[in-house]
Amino acid sequence: MRGLAASVREVLDRRLQSASRTPIAVALSGGGDSLALALIAADWARDHGRSLLILTVDHRLRAESRAWTQACAATARRLGSGFRALAWEGEKPATGLPAAARSVRHRLIADAAREAGAKVVLMGHTASDRLEAAAMREAGATTPSPREWSPSPVWPEGRAVFLLRPLLTQTRADIRAWLTERGETWIEDPANEDVRFARARARAGLTGAETDDVTPVQDLADLARAAIDLAGGLALPRAALLGAPRAFLAIACLCAAGTARPPRRDRLARLAPSLSGDFTATLAGARVEADGDQVRFLRDAGRQGPAPVTLGAGATGVWDGRFEITTERSVTIQALAGQAAGLPASQRATLQRLPAGARGTLPFVTGEGSPMLTAIPGVSAHPLALDRLRAACGVVDREPA
Repeated sequence: MRGLAASVREVLDRRLQSASRTPIAVALSGGGDSLALALIAADWARDHGRSLLILTVDHRLRAESRAWTQACAATARRLGSGFRALAWEGEKPATGLPAAARSVRHRLIADAAREAGAKVVLMGHTASDRLEAAAMREAGATTPSPREWSPSPVWPEGRAVFLLRPLLTQTRADIRAWLTERGETWIEDPANEDVRFARARARAGLTGAETDDVTPVQDLADLARAAIDLAGGLALPRAALLGAPRAFLAIACLCAAGTARPPRRDRLARLAPSLSGDFTATLAGARVEADGDQVRFLRDAGRQGPAPVTLGAGATGVWDGRFEITTERSVTIQALAGQAAGLPASQRATLQRLPAGARGTLPFVTGEGSPMLTAIPGVSAHPLALDRLRAACGVVDREPA
């Protein structure tokens, strides 16, 4: 037990930039795991002169939730940390409540972290959570095991926000013993014991002897390094993709399409063997083209194409999940499809150098008469697909400087 704090600090030393002046965010529910993490992280941040921001999400699902949020605020005050209370407002779904709550929680946390300038959010998942995830998969679920370091799972809110889980080698029992030794008290959410939910059933079934024997996520960094940006999509050498894990193909499709819902397993299984020949296919909102020595992952225009987005002066927003747009004046961004014929000859020539499938889904500034291939005064577009791919595949393995 005496080694718990040292173990967590070793992870923080390895993953965080000690000299950075940006805040570190911690997701605190008030439960034992997140409380222990907040206590240790506060000591680490204090030692390195960094600020800590505690984020607490009130799902508004229980009458006690407001009191729990107040308890988290009190913990933040005790630690001398910043604090933000986040709430899930509005109607709650009648089915799929745990998954919906998880998605909303991540969106609220990612938005708050980005607003504060934090690039990393610490989360209190433990070795016990990994065992529960493995048990849920045994029961037929697709629940992934939490990883020590990963990008935020929500998109585009979670862009450039990473999650760090320093407690994955610690069991829930050991963490509570560590807290008890220090005279700490914590919140026990009754939902954790509610067997209507799959995770609670998995938790109840653990005996303490199980091991999480799921194969570790394969290192995909080399594949991600081989990718290049292609007008907001991705291009990779065919040779690099032959035999690539299906996980990489799924990630590449999501990044190129700007979407977040993974492809169906059966459709993904049919795509993998096709990579040795020339073909065009659609998957998870992406258009996959293979010819010659190259495979391209592009946005599939579909029947309607990307929806327009209007941004006010001084705003930054994401268009179609693929481009981050920053503008000094009010603009409307739409897809280029149907506008190319009216472009100047030089811009049409530039478009001709791109694969046909990539042209129509480029961002086009309404009223400017120009696609965002060239500089437009006061408006900039940053393609997100390649950054997202590299983050998802482990190329970025510690807090960005």
